[in-house]
Amino acid sequence: MEGSITRTTFFVPGIKERKDLNRNILIALSLISLSLNRACAFDLDMTVDDEIRKNYNSEKLIKDTNTQTEESLPALPEISKYQQEVSKEAAKEVYTPPPVINTGTIKIRSGTSFDVTNSTKISDWMQKGATVKFTTKSAIHKRKYSIPANTVFTGEVIESHQPQITCNGGLVVIRVRSMLYKGQTIPINAYVTRADDKMIFLNNIKGDRTYLKTMWKKGNWGRTLFGRMFNLTVNLGGDGATLLLSPFPFAYGTICLGLNTLASPICAFFSKGGHVNIPAGSQFRIKLLDDAYIY
Repeated sequence: MEGSITRTTFFVPGIKERKDLNRNILIALSLISLSLNRACAFDLDMTVDDEIRKNYNSEKLIKDTNTQTEESLPALPEISKYQQEVSKEAAKEVYTPPPVINTGTIKIRSGTSFDVTNSTKISDWMQKGATVKFTTKSAIHKRKYSIPANTVFTGEVIESHQPQITCNGGLVVIRVRSMLYKGQTIPINAYVTRADDKMIFLNNIKGDRTYLKTMWKKGNWGRTLFGRMFNLTVNLGGDGATLLLSPFPFAYGTICLGLNTLASPICAFFSKGGHVNIPAGSQFRIKLLDDAYIY
């Protein structure tokens, strides 16, 4: 029919068809790359074989182990009868581990106290540097160690003086330096906290401070005189003839008592205190200033 228009239809792939086409293209490319790699590897292997043939002579290779001669193998060392006997004895011996030796140390912490007794008399007549010994009357058991009875502690006098004015008593300062532990001298640093069952402060074993006691004694004269004058006043007042004289003894006694009371503190100030005198066998307590170690 004239004038008719011919219509041509084109195929347009969809999304699914595009994915299938891309996947096929990737598979084809992968196969091509694998074939090329195999060809290169084959060429590389051939070149390696050529290099081996050039550098090595196959005639010099060692023959099969089944056809080797005795000359190609080294001779085995001979075992003597002595070595055989030694090996048998070694096999019979049983291994015994060496004994464990404790080479450690035992630590006695600072602040640890020990109750001891003095072996010699202690007094303020002792000179500086004099030796003082203490012993334990009974064993002292702690968690990690024990101190046997009659263990000796040795100290020295580092300061001493006799009673001084102001009623100041004598003084003895002792520092314990060592401990004899099972025949071994252990250095320690300890001080006295209790002496003759009395508390000791600042490691000072002091004599009695007698200021108040001395002041009271110095006032005894005034009080005694006042009592006598008072009795005399009473006796004079009982008699009519001596009634007028009775106030004078009382006044005299009162004046003397007042003066003595005022003078007694001054007199006591120039007096001396008590001596330090501790007999042997008295109870003491020493305390560690630093850690001590028993080896």
